[in-house]
Amino acid sequence: MSFLADKLSRIKPSPTIAVSTKAAELKAAGRDVIGLGAGEPDFATPQNIIDAAVQAMNDGKTRYTAVAGTPELRQAICDKLKRDNDLEYTPDQISVGCGGKQTIYNALMATLNEGDEVIIPAPYWVSYPDITLLAGGEPVFIDCTADNNFKLQAADLEAAITPKTKWVILNSPSNPTGAAYSRDEMKALTDVLVKHDHVRVMTDDMYELIVYDDFEFVTPAQVEPKLFDRTLTLNGVSKAYCMTGWRVGYAAGPLEIIKAMNKIQSQSTTHTCSIAQAAAVEALNGPHDFVAKHNDVFKGRRDLVVKMLNEAEGLECQTPEGAFYVYPSCAGLMGKSTPDGKKIETDEDFVTYLLETEGVAAVHGEAFGLSPHFRVSYATSNEALTEACTRIQRACAALK
Repeated sequence: MSFLADKLSRIKPSPTIAVSTKAAELKAAGRDVIGLGAGEPDFATPQNIIDAAVQAMNDGKTRYTAVAGTPELRQAICDKLKRDNDLEYTPDQISVGCGGKQTIYNALMATLNEGDEVIIPAPYWVSYPDITLLAGGEPVFIDCTADNNFKLQAADLEAAITPKTKWVILNSPSNPTGAAYSRDEMKALTDVLVKHDHVRVMTDDMYELIVYDDFEFVTPAQVEPKLFDRTLTLNGVSKAYCMTGWRVGYAAGPLEIIKAMNKIQSQSTTHTCSIAQAAAVEALNGPHDFVAKHNDVFKGRRDLVVKMLNEAEGLECQTPEGAFYVYPSCAGLMGKSTPDGKKIETDEDFVTYLLETEGVAAVHGEAFGLSPHFRVSYATSNEALTEACTRIQRACAALK
């Protein structure tokens, strides 16, 4: 008999972290590997944010904080949500966690009972289903295909809602596709949700600021105020502020849910790092001019990668509205054989072939719930992206 908990059999390790780890191991062993699996900007944390952390240490802000986060950070979050999203929250409606993943974990652990359903549009961020399962819930997937630009359609949402539905998780811009909902597209979804008052909305807005081509970001409670008391708005400083390692995410929502999340957190991490919280205050309150500069660079990379992948035999790549990922289809390669005679039957076969033959590390689409695709992160240099895409083109051309 195993000593381990039965619930562990319901989940798997994060595949995106596994790909980055494998790429790092191969590099350490001397292989020439270009990693396109990392979900983090390659820019340094802005200096003013670093300076704020140093000042916090020098000021002795190195002790425990409140479980929900420091008063200064929770107020900064309220100010941000009012300024950017026209949402009115008070500090007691804010919970700060160790990154966005923990806020999701806290929310689902605090609200799901056995058998509760969580609607998750696919492709999805890899952790949504596993955290749902760990909390005792049942993921309900809705395929959002390339034909609909990887976006959830109102009719499909309506059809998926049952009396057991507790949450719908929305992520815009999306990891892994970069797809983002316009105001009209979001309104179509909120119109459905308004009719089902037993359903709560969990919106993951982590890539809110990373958008292109004058795209206007909107969040559900902003588009439909009737959903305000049923919405948990999740965000953080990881992506736009280049602070992935600082581990600061946050949730804003109904007081009952926030208190329950804080109760869960009080028995796990207690709170996120006091120094990181001080840095996050500066990130939210300080200058944001670097965001537009970074987005200009990301947009150039996006356009480069989309063009080169569409020139590869058997690949089709859409142009996303935001984030720093593309999610090309490799359906045109299924059934082909590698030079050594191995048949490509799945998108995992294809990314394994890329890694073994060309030293390009990407993440297979099955990990995100929609195949046959693969995710490419373009959060790396133009030189690396050009070389990686050249290798991908070569690998595709070699298939017979």
